[in-house]
Amino acid sequence: MATQTEASTESAVRPFDLFPAEVKALQRLSPSFVRVTFAGESLAHFADNGADQRFKLIFPASACGFDKMPSGERWYSELRALPEDEQCAVRTYTVRAVRPETAEVDVDMVVHEAHDEAECGPALRWLQDAAVGDPLLLLGPDARWEGPHGGVDFHAPDGAEILIAGDETALPAIAAILEDLPITARGKAFIEVPEAADALALDAPADVEVVYLPRGGAPWGGLLVPAVTEAARAMDFAAKGGQFEEIDDEMIWEAPQEVAATDAYVWIAAETGVVKTLRFTIRKELGLPKESGAFMGYWRNGKAWD
Repeated sequence: MATQTEASTESAVRPFDLFPAEVKALQRLSPSFVRVTFAGESLAHFADNGADQRFKLIFPASACGFDKMPSGERWYSELRALPEDEQCAVRTYTVRAVRPETAEVDVDMVVHEAHDEAECGPALRWLQDAAVGDPLLLLGPDARWEGPHGGVDFHAPDGAEILIAGDETALPAIAAILEDLPITARGKAFIEVPEAADALALDAPADVEVVYLPRGGAPWGGLLVPAVTEAARAMDFAAKGGQFEEIDDEMIWEAPQEVAATDAYVWIAAETGVVKTLRFTIRKELGLPKESGAFMGYWRNGKAWD
C-alpha cells in the first residue's frame, strides 16, 4: 500500500485509522444477511465503543487492488485524485462486534437483489465473490487514541423512554444498540426487513419490545412508517418545542451529539425518504426537540445502497 505522507504523520495515533485485514469467516445469518469476520494483527487496536459505531470498509480498486491506496491524514483526497479505475470504493457500515483479544471484527452485511448495475454497488459485488483470505481495509476507531473517536450517534439519556426504528440496513446498528442498553431501559424497537426469515434473534432488555415488520411485497417504509408513527403518538414528549428546520439535502443526517435530559428519545435510520417522513411527523407535528433524537438516511432509493 503506497504511503504519500511523511513518516512522522504515519506514526501518529489518530481517532480513526486504517486497519489492514482479511476475511476470516463468512456466515449466512438469514436470506438477507451475511456476517463477515475480519482478522488482522492491527485489529487488536480497533476500539470497541459499542452502540451504533460507524466505520468504513474500503474495497479493492478494479485496476490495481490496494496497490495505489494512499494512507495518512489526506488519504481520501489523494484517493479521489486517482484515475477512477484505480480508486478504492469506500462504504460506511456499523461495527457488529469487536474482539481485540483475537484481533477480530464482525460486520453484518445486507444481501439484496440488484435489478440493474445502478443498484449493484461495490460492496455487493465484493460480497458476492468474497472468500476466506480476501484482503480488505477497515477505517475505524483506534483504541490507542485517548480522546473521543466520533461515529456514534445513539445517545439516549438515562431513564428516557426509547423509540428505535430502521430497515434492514440499520439492523446491525439496532442489534448493537440493544445489546448496549442498560437492563432498566424501556421502549420499543421496530425493524422492517425483507422477509420473516430475516427476523434475527436480538438481545434486548426485558422492557424493550422488539417488533419485526417483514415487508414482503410492500414498498419501502410501507410498514415502518405507520407502526413508528403510532408508537410515537403514544409517547410523552414532555419537553416539546424547538425550531423545526426543513432538510432538502439528498441524504438526511440529523444526529445531535449533545442530547437533552428528556423523558423520551428517538433513533431512526432507514431509507432517506422514509426518515424524512418520520422526522416531519415526530419533530414538527409531535414536537420532539432536536436534541432528543437522531434521524439518519442510511441510503437513498434508486441509488446503490451498499
